[in-house]
Amino acid sequence: MNDKKRLVIIPTYNEKENIERMVRKVFSLPLPFDLLIIDDNSPDGTADIIKSLQKEYAEQLHLLQRKGKLGLGTAYIKGFKWALEKDYDYICEMDADFSHNPEDLISLYEACENKNADLSIGSRYITGVNVVNWPIGRILMSYFASKYVRFITRMNIKDTTAGFKCYRRKVLETINLDKVKLKGYAFQIEMKFTTWKFGFKIVEVPIIFTERQEGVSKMSGGIFNEAVWGVIKMKLRSFFRKYEMAK
Repeated sequence: MNDKKRLVIIPTYNEKENIERMVRKVFSLPLPFDLLIIDDNSPDGTADIIKSLQKEYAEQLHLLQRKGKLGLGTAYIKGFKWALEKDYDYICEMDADFSHNPEDLISLYEACENKNADLSIGSRYITGVNVVNWPIGRILMSYFASKYVRFITRMNIKDTTAGFKCYRRKVLETINLDKVKLKGYAFQIEMKFTTWKFGFKIVEVPIIFTERQEGVSKMSGGIFNEAVWGVIKMKLRSFFRKYEMAK
């Protein structure tokens, strides 16, 4: 019996079409994961669905409710702090809409456990462009956004904007989560950059990303504006910061 504690954090906003199926899928995996859902007061009743499922999965399924849409980054930071308090060894993050295949959680965990990765990334671009059901314009925007981030940061990561990841707890203990500046999707870039600057080992695991079938995408132009300018500011701030791991 593997005694490592594994948690998957899923932020939600209006995901009633997907969330029950996602919960049941994660709990059907051959490797046990706990789930933490962070719901931003979804008006469609997503949290009510979770509460009803908690009767069935009392020990494994957890819910944190927030008062409104407060941003992806703040949701994950709240989840990371909760996970550290509860002594989880591995903390994963993924979307609720099945764009990330829950079965790939096992590959991400194994990259940390068996390949000594401190952070494993479910990568759309490590073996070409593995994206299904995206229009070509969105593929190009995402692909070149990742190239732009690599150019600015000098990270050797193919999918710099990926949101499907698994951390060892020591990474989240090392990063000062209260100092993470970017709050939207660029939060994913800043977390990778900070992990890399601290010298942790990062491994990319190939996945196939599939555009959501149910519900509404949360993408917007503002997300990419934050990424473009936020990454430059993040890089400049890094020149004035020390990255030293605790002994």
